[in-house]
Amino acid sequence: MVFALSFYLVNTILDQWFDPRYAERQTRQELVELTFELDSLSFELESRDQFIQSIKKVLQGDVTTNEIPESAEASSQEETDYDQIAKTDSIFKSEFESGSGGDFLLSSSMDNLELRNTYFFPPLTGFVVATFDPQEGHFGIDIVSKKDEPVKSIADGTVVFTGWTQDDGNIIAVQHRENLISIYKHNSAVMKAVGDVISAGDIIAIIGNTGELTSGPHLHIELWFNGSPVNPQEFITF
Repeated sequence: MVFALSFYLVNTILDQWFDPRYAERQTRQELVELTFELDSLSFELESRDQFIQSIKKVLQGDVTTNEIPESAEASSQEETDYDQIAKTDSIFKSEFESGSGGDFLLSSSMDNLELRNTYFFPPLTGFVVATFDPQEGHFGIDIVSKKDEPVKSIADGTVVFTGWTQDDGNIIAVQHRENLISIYKHNSAVMKAVGDVISAGDIIAIIGNTGELTSGPHLHIELWFNGSPVNPQEFITF
């Protein structure tokens, strides 16, 4: 019994004391585990960077249908993540520019459990004067509020775009978790820069009347979930 107990201890608990190779084996095992974790994190970071870059190109108007890679073999029907992102960007831009709505895939008709289980901070206090109507090319809602009212981020995230367009004036877009992007338009001023990490409720802009597609001071806010527009009023209390 003493011999059996000693043998067991030597090969288990006391192995790290008696076996000079124990530390080396443990180190190798930890290195392997860390390598797998690093590969996983690298893949996730690369995918997120591609998604953010795609949204930037959409908002800047740099995406064309030529960017959608076509398969050389008809038998290969699987699409890579890049293919899917490029096609989503192309649809996004064409629908955004035409304003027709067409056969656009609307996430509002899907079961958005991730969004429904998330609390979103109201961007400002005001009255909704124009509702979500993608068939008419209105992919968000318009909110009227007091002059110089601060616009707040609806959730934690990272600023992925700031800029100015002739139609929408000063714009800021924030990437949130679960492939959700919030876009705020017609601001008189933008308070954050690309790359800034922000929290829910942080002031990111000031309500304004910039751009040609506006008839008075208001905020136009859009929510894009997995590349499709959703109705902000379904998830945010204004």
